[in-house]
Amino acid sequence: MIIFPAIDIRKGKCVRLQQGEFSREQIFGENPVETALQWLNRGAQFLHVVDLDGALEGRTVHTRLIREIINRVPIPVQVGGGIRTLEDIHRLLGIGTARIILGTSAVLKTDLVKQAIALYGEKIAVSLDAKNGYIAVDGWKTVTNLRAIDFAKELQNIGLQTIVYTDIAKDGMLAGPNYTELEEMKKNLTLDLIASGGVSSKADIEKLQQMGFYGAIIGKALYTGDIRLEEL
Repeated sequence: MIIFPAIDIRKGKCVRLQQGEFSREQIFGENPVETALQWLNRGAQFLHVVDLDGALEGRTVHTRLIREIINRVPIPVQVGGGIRTLEDIHRLLGIGTARIILGTSAVLKTDLVKQAIALYGEKIAVSLDAKNGYIAVDGWKTVTNLRAIDFAKELQNIGLQTIVYTDIAKDGMLAGPNYTELEEMKKNLTLDLIASGGVSSKADIEKLQQMGFYGAIIGKALYTGDIRLEEL
């Protein structure tokens, strides 16, 4: 199972949010590039970078910083946040992004996902950010009436190969993942699943591995030292 250290960029800094709320932000680093190098030196094999300002504004804001991270680390980097068009996807892949993560745009424009998969195949992933099993969009501000599991099946049917599943209620809380939702996802899908939100101990990682997850994104627990990357 791949461990993805999370680097969330807001106003040029590395931050963590609690339950997706921008009012509950903690700054964990002044320089996201230095943070990326830190995770590389501790053994990271793949990085997960989110442009939080981009997610809020509906456009990629921190392209320069993302490019610098990609140029400085010799490991793959997947990127999400504010990616809404094929042009956005093309531009980010052009600077060396290994995998694009679509969020709101995937929910609001299913055709975009189909076109992106047709053009870029496995380089396209979708992040399903859910609250009580229902998808949230626009930087997690709006909860829809669309069930995450139903939309995940739809995405699998159109050829998507990777889904990131984030439980907003668990994110940044160090309280463990929502195993009930994750088990339902695993049971109903055959594509690669990446768990995100609440992964806070080595035991969580071991359980997700046993469940057959392709990967786990870890944020706050790495920054607080609850999980030590070099010990995994």
